[in-house]
Amino acid sequence: MHHDIEDLRRFYYQRALGRVVQRILRDRLTGRWRPGSCKGMNVAGFGFAAPMLRPYLETARRVTALMPGPQGVMGWPAGLPNHSVLCDETAWPIETGSIDRLVVLHGLETSDHPAALMTEAWRALGPGGRMIVMVPNRAGLWAASERTPFGLGRSYTAGQLEGQTLKAGFVTEWHGSAVYIPPSDRRFWLRSAQMWERTGARISRVLIAGVVLIEVSKQSKGMIGPGVKVHVPSPLDILDGVARPRPVRSPTARGRIIVSPYARGEPIGSNG
Repeated sequence: MHHDIEDLRRFYYQRALGRVVQRILRDRLTGRWRPGSCKGMNVAGFGFAAPMLRPYLETARRVTALMPGPQGVMGWPAGLPNHSVLCDETAWPIETGSIDRLVVLHGLETSDHPAALMTEAWRALGPGGRMIVMVPNRAGLWAASERTPFGLGRSYTAGQLEGQTLKAGFVTEWHGSAVYIPPSDRRFWLRSAQMWERTGARISRVLIAGVVLIEVSKQSKGMIGPGVKVHVPSPLDILDGVARPRPVRSPTARGRIIVSPYARGEPIGSNG
């Protein structure tokens, strides 16, 4: 089951509770990725991450809000050139390795193919790129409430979320939690939301949050083994001579062994 774009828009932009949640999650995000530190970067969001991306519009090189087809799409941001794109959840119109920062909100828990979604996120991120995923906490009250977007789809524990990203090859950098108030529209909870967030950050083992967050990075390994065709001879070997030739594979020779002149002990510039 997928979210409906109209339900998400009403919750985050028209409902008082949704605006409080938007502020809480956006503060957690900008606390990790300050807009000034993302200057010149390509920033993207998948699911309904548009409310999280506004702080980066002025500093990032490009900001893109990717919205899955079953959910629907809306024009965003209001009053400015459109930055939102309707896409398949496992085939984004994004060049491979072109994203520096990626936010996933209301995308993973309702995905029909969560593993393939994480694979697509890996493809879109560049080396050293980072992703923050926000999902409903399985142990929290928000996952049990059908009156908010966090009550739809799969909920996660912190360990399950980390396991999902590790399978896709990501490296965990940080994990946290947010939204410690109950899913209530009562003024007391809305007015005291920031106080509960500060308290929850200090005693998170006591209070149960509604949202689990994880920050992961894409680390690309350097090429090793047969892919490396460079041979650097030891200066001592050149001066002392080499007893017998050492085979060195040529990048232009398929299956043939070519002996380097250095390996034969020939001096540099020798015509022999």
